[in-house]
Amino acid sequence: MVILCTDLDNTMIYSHKHDIGEEKLCVEIYNNREISFITENTRKLLNEVRRRMLVVPVTTRTMEQYNRINLGVGEFEYALTCNGGILLRNGKSDENWYSESLNMVKDSSSEMKRAIEILKRDENVSFEIRFISDLFVFTKSDMPYETIKRLSAELDVEKVDVFDNGSKVYVVPKELNKGNAVKRLKRLIEHSVIIAAGDSNFDISMLKAADYVIYPKELNIENMGAKGTVCGAEELLSEKTLRTALEIYGNLKYNNR
Repeated sequence: MVILCTDLDNTMIYSHKHDIGEEKLCVEIYNNREISFITENTRKLLNEVRRRMLVVPVTTRTMEQYNRINLGVGEFEYALTCNGGILLRNGKSDENWYSESLNMVKDSSSEMKRAIEILKRDENVSFEIRFISDLFVFTKSDMPYETIKRLSAELDVEKVDVFDNGSKVYVVPKELNKGNAVKRLKRLIEHSVIIAAGDSNFDISMLKAADYVIYPKELNIENMGAKGTVCGAEELLSEKTLRTALEIYGNLKYNNR
């Protein structure tokens, strides 16, 4: 089975801040505002891709944030949220997967608690501090560089990764990454070939774990070799992602005849 594991934000969907043309469709509403979009052509291509391979969204979004998205193509059989910590099967959490995730991150629990205490003392923090599903810590900062610097200095970076994405700040156990999620998915769905698409540092582990990858050259991943398809655009265009996935799929089918 061929599986397309795709990041969502800035890989498949785009916020209102990005100009993706006039022929766009709203896929997310929050507080009565339209905040995320895809193009009409993306939706058509996504339906075509789903007829040929299994599509699995892989996102750092929480379940609540993921459930706000409606791509207009029906429910996905599988989706990975919370950086791979939660597996949804037809929209419902797989409890065995979640229990395994909690077990994976238990050695980092003390660092998660310490991160929360550090953030409570950080005057730059401008949002509530959330311990997402007991998996990772999230907040926002007016000075993310300073917040990240403080966290990195005081936490055991052998156990946790500290990221920022604009004003958003994350403290994530080393084991809780998209790459490990893809490896777990391959064990769950045997005899699978993984095509992965992503645009950010959160996605690098997933790209490295995949058999074939699609990513923007700005991500600058080393040692990807022949399995990498680098897009020339500043951001990974969703239509490019889907067309490239179809090309890889076609090559796989041809080579396996």
